[in-house]
Formats: sequence, structure tokens, C-alpha cells
Amino acid sequence: QVQVVESGGGLVQAGGSLRLSCAASGRTFSRYAMAWFRQAPGKEREFVAAISWSGGNTYYADSVKGRFTISRDNAKNTVYLQMNSLKPEDTAIYYCAARTGTIVPRPEYEYNYWGQGTHVTVSS
Repeated sequence: QVQVVESGGGLVQAGGSLRLSCAASGRTFSRYAMAWFRQAPGKEREFVAAISWSGGNTYYADSVKGRFTISRDNAKNTVYLQMNSLKPEDTAIYYCAARTGTIVPRPEYEYNYWGQGTHVTVSS
């Protein structure tokens, strides 16, 4: 089992950058696929990005492709989401999620472990 805690959210102007971190507990972190989801006010939670256990495969929602980068450091049990060229529509609560195995799915129901979320607000 793994517990995840997000950090790094905040208020930023449009065009700016933020880096979110997701710290995970557990000695088997390297066996988990990791993902970021987000939920904007009044909307359903949506997939943002995901990364395989080795970091060799990454996946992105079309809305963030080219602007966001997901990465991981298994030695530090941490996953990152570098967000550049932020837009007001990126405003949301960002959640980190984990699942065991080599498959890196997009549906949120595929992920077993979730953090409490970190708020990101992008002002225009």
C-alpha cells in the first residue's frame, strides 16, 4: 500500500509556471504507475498525465500536451508535474494517484491510491 501527498500548488498569473510534487510512502514506490488528475470548479475530475513505473513512458491529455511534463524520481519516492504556459482554464484541484502494475491507464477508477489534492489557481 502507498500513501501520496501533493504539494506545490498556488496562485500564478497566466503564462507562468508551477511545479507540483507528489511524495509517496512505501518501499515499493518504483512498482507503481503514477498519474495526475485535476478537477475544476463545477466539473468532473479529468486525467492530466501519467507515467510508468520506470519513467520510460509518459502520457498526457491533449489539453496539456506540450505545456506540462510529468517525471519521477524513484530514489526520492516522488513524482513531479512541471506546468508551463499556464492558462486560466488550468485552474483546478490537482490530485496525485497511484496504481500497481505496468499498465498506465487513463480512467481514474483504475487508480487505487489518491492524495488529498493541491489547489492551482491561474489568474488572467
